[in-house]
Amino acid sequence: MGFVEYEAEGAVGVITINRPQALNALNSQVLDDLDAVLGAVDTAAVRCLVLTGAGDKSFVAGADIGEMSTLTKAEGEAFGKKGNDIFLKIESFPIPVIAAINGFALGGGNELAMSCDIRICSDNAVFGQPEAGLGITPGFGGTQRLARLVGAGMAKQLVYTARNIKADEAYRIGLVNSVYTQEELLPAAKKMAAVIASNAPIAVRGCKKAINDGLQVSIEEGVVIEEKLFGDCFESYDQQEGMANFLRKKDDPAKVKHVEFKNR
Repeated sequence: MGFVEYEAEGAVGVITINRPQALNALNSQVLDDLDAVLGAVDTAAVRCLVLTGAGDKSFVAGADIGEMSTLTKAEGEAFGKKGNDIFLKIESFPIPVIAAINGFALGGGNELAMSCDIRICSDNAVFGQPEAGLGITPGFGGTQRLARLVGAGMAKQLVYTARNIKADEAYRIGLVNSVYTQEELLPAAKKMAAVIASNAPIAVRGCKKAINDGLQVSIEEGVVIEEKLFGDCFESYDQQEGMANFLRKKDDPAKVKHVEFKNR
């Protein structure tokens, strides 16, 4: 679909930003295409997504500066809202999303990665929020998610200085979970996605919602969110069969069988 490709491999979906001639930079068309692809994902069949960029140089090099350079104040705010609306959709997407960051993740690219649940990267990845050097602030959630992920002090340092960091430093500060070679990255992301997809989808979705919603409230309110989602799992096929299989294993390991979770 235009600049964004999608392929389902069993219970794992792979979304690829495909604008390599511009290092996969985000313009309005790329954002629209990404929004459309997300809307077309069959979340009844696909249980985890991998998001990556085409080629071996760039995940997403940033928002398209050529497009942004002539925007008015109102148009700039509208462009920020377009990106934020789509990134919020990724953040709250029913199923987990893994960012496989295969090169540059600058500005909007870093913001896109941060909207995903899990970030892993190649050893040539470069991260940064260069906006202050361009006369603007981050506009797609960079000031908000970066501080939540790496702490306010480190986020302010990266945003104020507009400097880039390499994969090893991104790992050190907790921006990414792990670092792979370029060749290992996508297979590792797909393998992690397959493990997630093999677990009970009702539970995985509930865990995502509990963590995301709980981070926005006090611990007292957060545990109430968890209690509700915990309770919602009971009387489902997934809960009954998952626990029955555990008890079979405890009683007689020979009776253990592979559980095909059904999201009901």
